[in-house]
Amino acid sequence: MATRQASGSTGAAFAAVTVLFFAWGFITSLVDPLVASVKGIFTLSTFQAQAAAFAFFIAYGVASFPAAVMLSRLKSIPTILVALCTMIAGCLVMLAAANLSNFWLVLVGLFILASGITVLQVAANPLAAALGDPKGSHLRLTLSQTFNSLGTFIGPLLGAHLFLKGVEVKEGMVVTEAVRANALAGIDMAYLWISGLIAALAVFFWLSRRVVTAAAPPPSASANVLEAFRSPWALFGGLAIFLYVGAEVSIGTQMALFLNSDGIWGQSDAPFGVPLLGLAMGSDGVHGVSLQEAGKAVAFYWGGAMVGRAIGSVLLGMVRAHRLLALFTAIAAAMCVYVFAVGGVTAGFVALCIGLFNSIMFPVIFTLTLERSSASEEATSGLLCFSIIGGAFIPLAVGKLSDVMHSFTTPLIIPAACYAVLCLFAIAAGGARVVRGEDEPSIASIH
Repeated sequence: MATRQASGSTGAAFAAVTVLFFAWGFITSLVDPLVASVKGIFTLSTFQAQAAAFAFFIAYGVASFPAAVMLSRLKSIPTILVALCTMIAGCLVMLAAANLSNFWLVLVGLFILASGITVLQVAANPLAAALGDPKGSHLRLTLSQTFNSLGTFIGPLLGAHLFLKGVEVKEGMVVTEAVRANALAGIDMAYLWISGLIAALAVFFWLSRRVVTAAAPPPSASANVLEAFRSPWALFGGLAIFLYVGAEVSIGTQMALFLNSDGIWGQSDAPFGVPLLGLAMGSDGVHGVSLQEAGKAVAFYWGGAMVGRAIGSVLLGMVRAHRLLALFTAIAAAMCVYVFAVGGVTAGFVALCIGLFNSIMFPVIFTLTLERSSASEEATSGLLCFSIIGGAFIPLAVGKLSDVMHSFTTPLIIPAACYAVLCLFAIAAGGARVVRGEDEPSIASIH
């Protein structure tokens, strides 16, 4: 009976951890419609609007190392509680930003929120693997990551519904005070409910702290992260993660603006003829794709990554990891070049499909680097997590090029260049000496 009760408690704890994975995927993907929304609400340039992505992803660079130190000194539950409280604080700042209509407070709120998510990821990944029979650790973490991907799919749908109704960003269009107030109210509502969910999770983890702590892995001594800077492969892998995350985020955060532009779907009803896509976008009856409808379509960019992970897991069982990475990065680069060079309605569909090929990049780059790095796994992993700050800087470059060229298609040449370098990384990995382990799929994820 005691064993059965312990098993049930552990199962409940794992379910709560899985909700955490869903929550941070959902919250992270809300940044995409938020960038489009603040551009219209606060009358910003594309470069200025991308500051929202910068504020969110720069937190990975600021908080990742302190989070690792915190986890090494504390057990999982105290670290998770600190992370959840930090996330609640970020949500409260977002509420204040919406009510005061202050863009700078939006940036502060996003930074605080992302800092909490960074700490949460550092603690939750090993915890999900440890809650239960060790033989099922990979299955549990894969299941948790599946719910993470579900969160990234749902986030843009709900965010577009709440943040983008009636919002316009095209030249010559004006956002009325009523539309502006409605969008700010949507932001307020979204982060109010998110803060409530996070608070409920914090209470649950506090009440179940004994059960979860008993199953959690013991804290380890913190590694010397500087060790990774002496390994060429750790540095090359760090650059690869920087470029990958930057490319993925810059495409995602500009996708709604891109699809809404007149040269893509702004003057076309073609997307509504695609069964699932048209249903999710929900035509408002007005010719062309509005910003809100385009924002809902962004869900399929992240949904492609979710499907791609499932397909990629199968392919990685048959194809060497570096070869599959080379193929996927080459295809993604070619798709960006198509969008840049050809444009038109078909370019919108091609851009959404890039997410399908993004799917395996982060975990495979992570694994290939760990295998070839001469530094310890802990130090290498710390550097790779720090490199997620590419999601802060590359979107700014893409936004700036959008403003200079007055185009949302031309800037895709930047992600194309990123994917080209990643292809070179994959090719180089095939000829490099493996220091530890063998090529096998990893389940790491930024979402």
